[in-house]
Amino acid sequence: MNYHYISIEGNIGAGKTTLAHMLAKHFNARLILEQFADNPFLVKFYENPKQYAFPLELFFMAERYKQLKDLVFTRDMFQTTTVSDYLFTKCLLFAKVNLPEEEFRLYQKIFDIIHQQLIQPDIVIYLHAPVARLRQNIKRRNRSYEQSILDEYLFNIQQAYTNYIKLHHIKTLFIDASNADFLGNEKHFGVIVDALEMEYDFGQHFYSLP
Repeated sequence: MNYHYISIEGNIGAGKTTLAHMLAKHFNARLILEQFADNPFLVKFYENPKQYAFPLELFFMAERYKQLKDLVFTRDMFQTTTVSDYLFTKCLLFAKVNLPEEEFRLYQKIFDIIHQQLIQPDIVIYLHAPVARLRQNIKRRNRSYEQSILDEYLFNIQQAYTNYIKLHHIKTLFIDASNADFLGNEKHFGVIVDALEMEYDFGQHFYSLP
């Protein structure tokens, strides 16, 4: 394994958590999962986005920071690799979509202070799936508050991710996850494992699943 800290990213319903679980098991890695269900503003946000967007995003940022700051201070002699199902920068990407301009500027100031205190991942795996596939996955996992998410919202989040990756030249495995089935098709998971055995320059490196 060439990478000590791997982050998996993608839109809502892209399969991040499933892949994170599988990679952590395969590499005997420490697993960090976003505790989205602990956010008391999540359901309220989907019911009334304008009223609850700011406290929603602040809570998420605080919780993500609390999880990831431990990487700075802890070392596990038995697990030298960490796999996370989110990138801390997703705070800023979702806030850009969800917040009005003045609130976003305030949020970004707080983000910039916190972000520099965290260890950044060695590589990001970005799962890219079309909105229609995301919609299928969201329906299948059947979280009631997600069923009302609009296609336009998913598209805006998608754009935020892809623009950020292009502009910042992050070392990224860009995976076409249009037909991804990591649990049911071992070849799909094998593509990811094989890809992580390679060394890469910064920027995007594209993979399709068989």
